[in-house]
Amino acid sequence: MSAAERVPDRPESSPEGAFSGAPSSPSAPPPGVSPSDLSASATGAIPSAPEQGARFASFEEAYRALTPLMEAIAAVVGPHCEVVLHDLSRGDLDSSVAAIVNGHLSGRTVGGPSTNLGVEVLRDPSTDHDAHGYRGRTADGRELTSSSVYYRDLEGNVIAAFCLNVDLTPVQTAMNALGALVPEVRQDVVERPKELVGPDISTVLDDLVEEAIAAVGKPVPSLTKPERIRILRLLEERGAFRIKRAADTVSARLGVSRVTVYGYLDEVRRG
Repeated sequence: MSAAERVPDRPESSPEGAFSGAPSSPSAPPPGVSPSDLSASATGAIPSAPEQGARFASFEEAYRALTPLMEAIAAVVGPHCEVVLHDLSRGDLDSSVAAIVNGHLSGRTVGGPSTNLGVEVLRDPSTDHDAHGYRGRTADGRELTSSSVYYRDLEGNVIAAFCLNVDLTPVQTAMNALGALVPEVRQDVVERPKELVGPDISTVLDDLVEEAIAAVGKPVPSLTKPERIRILRLLEERGAFRIKRAADTVSARLGVSRVTVYGYLDEVRRG
């Protein structure tokens, strides 16, 4: 994917306050930014990275400072690293993404919605929400390691979020391939039951699903039909489908339809 397809312009029609965006190259400055403001970039000067805790007069100033870093980071880490700049200056969580590189990772484009973290930041803007190396997950089940840094204006209002999301699927696939070369250790001792404790039954169901997926040992996007059926067999053995709306949760986590889940479950129950 070329640079021209990744870092987007910030068009005047795009809502400010979007947490996701469509890839393309910033060939024109965002609203409120004159061409002379970008003269350093035009002459090849290297922009200086804003220090942690830096403040900006406006989101447009943050945009100018941060977008050059997006391409640089993605070029070093690779196509499995998504870099996103969110505009939170207007508090519009329905369309906060102002720029994005490698948006194919999450399927997001400029003008896309915020995440649950954006909701938390705007709910409690006085708190320091910077977070590094936390785990996330895409809609299709791929695991991520992520970091988010939030920037404020001169009055202390949160106006921007600079986020990195790295897809762990390539690493997990390599680890599984290496693990297949190591002889499996026999476990002659039967494990004791493991209790899953959660604040509500849906949390318990989520834990059951995660344990079943972990037992198969592959990232969700790489699962074959027999492996998905094995996951459902493990869930059936543990009584997961006695929990209300379990099929909805399982179908969403495995990236298949409810009809498919019920079809697999019939196969499991038929033996």
